[in-house]
Amino acid sequence: MRILIAADMEGITGVTNWNQVDPHHVEYQRFRRLMTSDVNAAVRGVCTSGIDDILVVDGHERGTNILIDDLDPCAQLISGDYSTLAMVQGVEQGVNGVIFVGYHARAGSQNAILDHTWSSRRIANLWLNDILVGEYGLNAAVAGHFNVPVLMLTGDQTVCTQATELLGPIETVVVKTALSRMSAICLPPVRTEEMIQKTAVQATKRLQAGNAPKPFIIPPPVRVTIDFNSTDQADQAALYPSAKRVDGRRLTFTADDMLTAYLGFQVAVALVEL
Repeated sequence: MRILIAADMEGITGVTNWNQVDPHHVEYQRFRRLMTSDVNAAVRGVCTSGIDDILVVDGHERGTNILIDDLDPCAQLISGDYSTLAMVQGVEQGVNGVIFVGYHARAGSQNAILDHTWSSRRIANLWLNDILVGEYGLNAAVAGHFNVPVLMLTGDQTVCTQATELLGPIETVVVKTALSRMSAICLPPVRTEEMIQKTAVQATKRLQAGNAPKPFIIPPPVRVTIDFNSTDQADQAALYPSAKRVDGRRLTFTADDMLTAYLGFQVAVALVEL
């Protein structure tokens, strides 16, 4: 079996504000170590279950956050930017299950640390076939295109709730309880690492026993609707071929399948200047 561990940073142990996930800020170096530790805890759990074919994809910013010199040797790291499948690069390589580490709630969520969807400066909301999704839903749908289930997710209590409501009975680890967008009751790493490792064991054993959650599959054709933060952003994204303007801030396009929809979404968002 092969497991993909897809890691983001906003939902990592202890993270509560943008400075901690910004590579240009002095706080970032400390929190990239914590990101590596959360990922390693998941890797250890998967390895404990007897699976040593593990891919880790670094999905935050430019994909150069996880410290490879500290990465558990059971895993291999997909690092860097501009890969086709972005946050879930590698899911197409014969993966049997995906674990989301350090994820955050969708844009507009109450009591959710650094809630956003793909780009906090560009996107207000995202729908796939009229289903409101965050990054956990978008990436789970790409995994579903390859018939791969999401097994587990770590983050604050809000993203854990949203993910189980959308994806079904996946395993979750609440590493912090959000009190606002930038305030949370945080558990120390010594506790969250133990929780993540234990839950990763449970998640992979469910997969091995044939009791994993079903893949999250968006039936084709896939209609993507993006609600931008402002009308000028929608003006720019409307240059995407086949896009149709819904109103001032929203546009939509339809793709033959989820993979094409994912690529089209990335292009439409990339058209928007920051």
